[in-house]
Parts: sequence; structure tokens; C-alpha cells
Amino acid sequence: MSTSIVEPKRGTDVGRVVIEVTVENYVDVERAERGELAPDQVRRLKAEALVDSGATYLCLPKSLIERLGLVFQRTKEARTVTGPVSLGVYGVAKVYVQGRDCISEVMELPEGRTPLLGQIPLELMDWWIDVSNQRLVGNPEHGGQWMADVF
Repeated sequence: MSTSIVEPKRGTDVGRVVIEVTVENYVDVERAERGELAPDQVRRLKAEALVDSGATYLCLPKSLIERLGLVFQRTKEARTVTGPVSLGVYGVAKVYVQGRDCISEVMELPEGRTPLLGQIPLELMDWWIDVSNQRLVGNPEHGGQWMADVF
């Protein structure tokens, strides 16, 4: 999977990193692994997502969540730039970014919003945001390798 760098507009987009994510319905993935579902029947999609350290979850518009067939788990209060809102949390998805993957819940975004790749999936996949070069890099504390800290 490739990283798509969006050229910054002076004063507005500095540090903006947009990447391609592949998202699959994890229940479908498990069913395919057990032979209950053909691999090509796993519900999946590719989308351009804004890397956003201010977001906690992978956040997708409701129409994409519905395409994936993710199941509503709960409503959660979220802080936004316009104030607090209640948003749906859905599960469970398998998320792929640049050769790494994780299992993650997905938070609903209002329709028309750009998908966001937030802190939890970034941490699980051990990505760091290289703001200067507008890209994701492997965690420098791990020599760029995909690792987990267990202290």
C-alpha cells in the first residue's frame, strides 16, 4: 500500500498526511479463515484517510461503516472542534496501512467527512507521524521495526 502525500497549501495544510487504508469486516475475515466464507466475500474497502493524532479511533463516515457491515457496539461521547457530540462505535475491523495491520473498533463520522486514522490504530501498528516530510514512519525508538512495548 502506498502513502499519498498531499502538497501543503501555505498556512493551511502544513503537516497534513493522507494515506491509503484498507479496512475489512473482521468477523468476515474470521469466517473466511474457518472456510465458512470465500475470501473474496470478505467485506472490505480502500479509502484515503487523514492521519490525525487528535482522533482516538479509526473514524469512517456511516455509509462506509454500513458497506463493511460493522455492528453497532455503543454510543460514546466525543470532543470535537465544534463541541461534544455522541457518536456510534462499531466493531470490529481489520485495518491495513503500509504492510502493517491491527484489529480496531471504528467510530462513526458524519457523512461527507474525510476518514481519520487516529491514535489507537497508529499505536497498534507502531507508526509515527513524520510531520516534516508528511508521511508515516516506523517508530524510531524501535529502529523503524514493527514492535510493541510491554513494560
